[in-house]
Amino acid sequence: MLEVNNQSPEPKTRPTKADEPTAEAGEPTPDAGKPTADASKPTTDADKATTDAGRPTAEAGGPTTDAGRPTAEAGISIAEAARRTGVSVHTLRYYERAGLVVTTVDRTAGGRRRYHQLDLDWIKICTRLRATGMPIRTIRQYAELVTAGRGNEKERLALLESHRAEVLAKLADLQDNLELIDHKIDVYRGRLEAGTADHLWAPKPNN
Repeated sequence: MLEVNNQSPEPKTRPTKADEPTAEAGEPTPDAGKPTADASKPTTDADKATTDAGRPTAEAGGPTTDAGRPTAEAGISIAEAARRTGVSVHTLRYYERAGLVVTTVDRTAGGRRRYHQLDLDWIKICTRLRATGMPIRTIRQYAELVTAGRGNEKERLALLESHRAEVLAKLADLQDNLELIDHKIDVYRGRLEAGTADHLWAPKPNN
């Protein structure tokens, strides 16, 4: 005799679309504007729900379109985006003009920019890369690779490894310079403690 299972079947998590790129560690997904939520983690009221396209809907109470994508009004202003990312409004506009962003920044019906979390995350990545000396053209190349989606991971890795090598070389130079500064500080401290600071080298005026 067959056993009858009286328990109701457990709900199945909806599979992601095969053509939808997944987010790499530390890198936002450009497809549809926002990464999908992790189905294995419980969500809280503060968490953003995601649409089938992978972009989170507006925060609780925010307006959404019929497809679930947040309207432009659901995002934050350029001034608030600048405050949260630590860059100027001018820099945000420049990043967009220079092709350094991976998604098109939303705009209201009145033409005002509205930023979402994905936009902020990517801006922070660009800021870190720029702070470590990555040229604008290389950041643009990296943004283009990310926007293109799957299939170019080796190119992304090569780009980042090359930049890392440059950063390490700069750090080595800085360390050498720091050692010189430390030496000079030790000399001045020692002479001041010994009362012989007046014997330190000083340029003599020309006669």
